[in-house]
Amino acid sequence: MRILALLITLLCAGVAQAKLNVVATTPDIGALAHEIGGDKITLSVLARPTEDPHFVDAKPSFVIKLNHADALVEGGAELEVGWLPALLDGARNPKIAAGAPGHINCAPGIEFLEVPTSLDRSKGDLHAMGNPHYLTDPVNARLVIKTIAEGLIKLDSANAATYQANLASFTSRLDAKIAEWQKTLEPYRGRQFIAYHNTWPYFARRFGLRSELFLEPKPGIPPTPAHLAEVIAKMKSEKIGVIIVEPCQNRKTAETVAADTGAKVLSFAQYPGGVKGTDAGYFQLLDYLTKTLAEALAAQP
Repeated sequence: MRILALLITLLCAGVAQAKLNVVATTPDIGALAHEIGGDKITLSVLARPTEDPHFVDAKPSFVIKLNHADALVEGGAELEVGWLPALLDGARNPKIAAGAPGHINCAPGIEFLEVPTSLDRSKGDLHAMGNPHYLTDPVNARLVIKTIAEGLIKLDSANAATYQANLASFTSRLDAKIAEWQKTLEPYRGRQFIAYHNTWPYFARRFGLRSELFLEPKPGIPPTPAHLAEVIAKMKSEKIGVIIVEPCQNRKTAETVAADTGAKVLSFAQYPGGVKGTDAGYFQLLDYLTKTLAEALAAQP
């Protein structure tokens, strides 16, 4: 009986100490989930940091991860609509189905930009809720970590104090960093940069910059010679000297435009780990983005 009682005690202890198995769709969401969950969760991230989040390579192993998950954390706003629903269907996990407590959608509460009045596919790859790349604005990260913390507390109330403490700590550090990032880019308020894809309107708005010209003629449509000629002409007339390109985009196209305009091409990424030296998380990514862009803008006339 003593042996049986000991086994039961050990089993109960193991259950009590079991970590939440959390799956995040993208590396930015994963980085924030890690900040809140800490050592109380095990975390898997589906999309690679260099991957186009609209077109993630949905591997069979993802179905297994989702089948075993206690929680799914997604960005929402149709960012993952091209690949996540089929994975969820295959996973057959009611804990993370839409509407279940384990399905944590980070989009509610976000003030979306570029909400279309109609879904006209001739205008490119539009999203009904608006531009889904909202975490390039660090103020939106404040809303997202609160959503994640609330979701984890619902699933794991025993560790609520830890999640709340992690939320308070990260929020305090984030507020200080936002002030630092704004100071870094303040001298360049009103300046323009060219983006390959329309990923950066939230970033531009937060830091008083302009992101209005794109190498893509429409979202998700590859650049054409005629469109690039128009971009080059505008860059020359408006003296725009910076082009930002993400890892999943065609850098050669940007370099061709830069050669004709004298612009500088910057390696940018919306996800931690997308460019060298940003693997440590969300803060390191924004440090890199603000510093790199400030230096490039400072070097322009």
